Amino acid sequence: MTPTRRWWTLVGVALATFMTFLDNNVVNVALPSIQRDLHLSISGLEWIVSSYILVFSGLMLVGGRLADVYGRRRLFVGGLVVFTLASLVAGLATSQEMLIVARVLQGFGAAASIPSTLAIISATFPDPKERSRAVGVWSAVSALALALGPFTGGFVSQRWDWGWIFLINVPVGVVTVAIMMASMRESRDAVRRRLDLPGLTASAVALFSVTYALIEGHNQGWTSALILGAFAVAAVAAATFVIVERRTVDPMVDMSLFGIRMFSGGTGAMILWGFGVMGVYFFTAMYLQNVLGFSPTEAGAAFVPMALIMAAIAPVAGVLARRIGTHVTVALGLTLNAAGLVMVSFVGEHGHFMDLMPAFVAFGVGSGFTMMPLNDAIIGVLPPGRAGAASAVMNAAREVSGLLGVTIVGAILTSRQAAQLRGGATPVHAFLSGYQLALLIAAAIVFVGAPLSLATLRARRRTPVPVEPEAVPVA
Repeated sequence: MTPTRRWWTLVGVALATFMTFLDNNVVNVALPSIQRDLHLSISGLEWIVSSYILVFSGLMLVGGRLADVYGRRRLFVGGLVVFTLASLVAGLATSQEMLIVARVLQGFGAAASIPSTLAIISATFPDPKERSRAVGVWSAVSALALALGPFTGGFVSQRWDWGWIFLINVPVGVVTVAIMMASMRESRDAVRRRLDLPGLTASAVALFSVTYALIEGHNQGWTSALILGAFAVAAVAAATFVIVERRTVDPMVDMSLFGIRMFSGGTGAMILWGFGVMGVYFFTAMYLQNVLGFSPTEAGAAFVPMALIMAAIAPVAGVLARRIGTHVTVALGLTLNAAGLVMVSFVGEHGHFMDLMPAFVAFGVGSGFTMMPLNDAIIGVLPPGRAGAASAVMNAAREVSGLLGVTIVGAILTSRQAAQLRGGATPVHAFLSGYQLALLIAAAIVFVGAPLSLATLRARRRTPVPVEPEAVPVA
């Protein structure tokens, strides 16, 4: 593949990643407008947000495995077509049912495309230095999508019709499909493998169940029969998945991957980072509007400097990681993330935008130091023949960690808030008290990633890893 085609392939992967990650949180700020136009219930609003995440997370591992077996280009482009058409339906939706179905289809499309993104980068850029730069670009785009989601949703819903938060995906999707059809070469496992239907089913049931329980736990009650049952189903399905994968001839996810120190430790560090990211984005957006009085557009715009810093730092972080080590760079990044959470928690109810900037800078730099070196280190030790499934594991871990961040931080916040209200506090003071406590606990959890990174991401003399067949280009 020529250098030009390689970099155009990266452009296509980056655009697709940006769209699908943006749709994780672009809807939140636009919910009041959607509710007014479609006359939705609170339950309907929740499912508009959660249906996409539920399907996207639940089918992550399935998408990665299908890409390994049937071809990454085929699954990526096919999923992107589904996502684009579903975005068109969502933007034109005239009822709650129509919008929720469209969001479910968006989740199907994203689950087919995104799990193999890192595997596509690995196959497209075999040279370690080029691959490192490519991962830096991909990481920067991912960070931008996470931060620009609230701003895009707020700006569009205030100035245009809310449907445009979905319709803007359509021209981008069409362009991305054209780019990938022209530039990307097909790749898949060199040895034809069976599909491992028991593994596919068990992984989907486990991820669906745990995602549903995390989304609905607050509304249904964490000790309700429904939620406890969902967690139980997830646990049984996960145990079944591990047993099946250990015994099958062609496992969907080679469990020996978790014996690779950098893969298991890096995935754990990524989960902790994702936990902190959602704690900042989701609840700080509420804090900016409910406590500091920001408009939806202003609240979304407040995250833009952080996003730009992440995007600027991510490519530089690769150079730093090569100089001082991935383990030190990622540990430093997670420490800065934890520090940013602590600083935000102390701004209080009379703060201004500039009071938040030191914390946002720390979080932006920290995320830049974390994402790119972590992704680069993990895909650098992956057996190529399992790159798709391993990439899916990483993406699924990040999605579920975001849900954990929202639900655990949210549970702490609401519990403290309720206690403060019972004690006679005003609603603003009660929310602020819960928000501050939740962020401090989140900071402590994120900081666990620093010693974990130092212990697991240090480069040592390589031990032999079972060689998998290379992903071979298919004309």
